[in-house]
Amino acid sequence: MEQFDKWNEVKKHTSTKSRKLGIKPREIFWVKIGHNLGSEEYGKDKDFTRPVIIIRKLTHDLFIGIPLTSSLKDNDYFHKFSYTNKTRGDIDNSAMILQLRTFSIKRVLSKIGMVNKEDFIKIVEKTQRLINPT
Repeated sequence: MEQFDKWNEVKKHTSTKSRKLGIKPREIFWVKIGHNLGSEEYGKDKDFTRPVIIIRKLTHDLFIGIPLTSSLKDNDYFHKFSYTNKTRGDIDNSAMILQLRTFSIKRVLSKIGMVNKEDFIKIVEKTQRLINPT
């Protein structure tokens, strides 16, 4: 319960921020994804953040993103890839395709990298198969 209370304070502060930020598909940002329920992925550290790939910008305030994990998996629901982090060098991650969701731009903190075109195409293809499995 304590984590939900901490996240609620971060969320209240985040909701008051006005943010204009240019984002593009393939970019990776730190995003405050929060403390969520059950098997929903949640953020870490004091701001409940996690790296997220921008899949598609929907409006000036909303985008579709996929959270990343350092647990390396590659199957129908995950895609393993590497990217160059601005401060930490080469990073191995997996895109958690099964955690695809819509985010507010207010949750975005800072850009940390970009997915290469080939991996992005594979991530989008797996996402399409998740939504339309036939």
